[in-house]
Amino acid sequence: MGYKVVVAGATGNVGREMLNILAERQFPVDEIAVLASRRSLGTECSFGDTTLTTKDLDTFDFSGWDIALFAIGSDATKKYAPKAAAAGCVVIDNSSLYRYDPKIPLIVPEVNPEAIEGVRNKNIIANPNCSTAQMVVALKPLHDRARIKRVVVSTYQSVSGSGKDAMDELWDQTKGMYVPGQEKEPEVYPKQIAFNVIPQIDVFLEDGTTKEEWKMVAETKKIIDPSIKVTATCVRVPVFVGHSEAINIEFEEFLDEEEARDILRAAPGIMVVDKREPGGYVTPIECVGDFATFISRIRQDSTIENGLNLWCVSDNLRKGAALNAVQIAETLGNRVLQRA
Repeated sequence: MGYKVVVAGATGNVGREMLNILAERQFPVDEIAVLASRRSLGTECSFGDTTLTTKDLDTFDFSGWDIALFAIGSDATKKYAPKAAAAGCVVIDNSSLYRYDPKIPLIVPEVNPEAIEGVRNKNIIANPNCSTAQMVVALKPLHDRARIKRVVVSTYQSVSGSGKDAMDELWDQTKGMYVPGQEKEPEVYPKQIAFNVIPQIDVFLEDGTTKEEWKMVAETKKIIDPSIKVTATCVRVPVFVGHSEAINIEFEEFLDEEEARDILRAAPGIMVVDKREPGGYVTPIECVGDFATFISRIRQDSTIENGLNLWCVSDNLRKGAALNAVQIAETLGNRVLQRA
């Protein structure tokens, strides 16, 4: 059984990656449509060996389509997702618009696939924030074994999380450091990103945290367990693709680092690369294009009774966005649509 699939926002970084992953994973597609705004109307997109031409999102009729993968931002999603859902098409949304709605499932398939049963509330499923997605894949199998009390996470997030303009800004600023007359002032970010790090992602909230940090807290609680305490510091770094996280975990029970390593090796979606030698870990540049979330530097934290530290790296355009959306579509097909 195949599905009629829509990709909205197909000309953007995440939309194109969605098309790539649908083809790579041989998702059962009977028919596919690629949608974009009118300014990108007629743009060609690749889907496997096929070239598709974008249609107008504003006038598209979602009736008779099974699944729509949305990568169009919150404002456009607010307008078009209810329209698609009302037509009977299940929307898998990559924006933050619906993540905190208690009636809409927020899903990472390796972590909480059972939440897919709530899809018929509104015919919409939320895809989590990129930094949350990779972290909860690592946390869930450890939580099942020893119950997590508290997580302290520092992120090192690539510029692709801000879109193509941010990637261009990093490239242009880097060139400008070496080519006279090519200097590029910050436009996407509040400060220079080339050869620098910026301890701000999204806007500041009243308590001094940023919205990105708040997202990690709220989404981890919704996806895994509301009792877990999470504190985050999110930092933008001059890397094109691939988010990294240094995660400190406090458990209710003691968990030996060797057992944790074994648990993570057996967990879905995870690759453990953890050699205590120079280069015996994974860095962002090595994870680009890969489906896995990579875990390294697993070690006991001797400053607390039941603590572990680990290093977590993933391709944010894949697991943090497009891959997770396609995995949700696969889960939807396996658990819900085939029974309809």
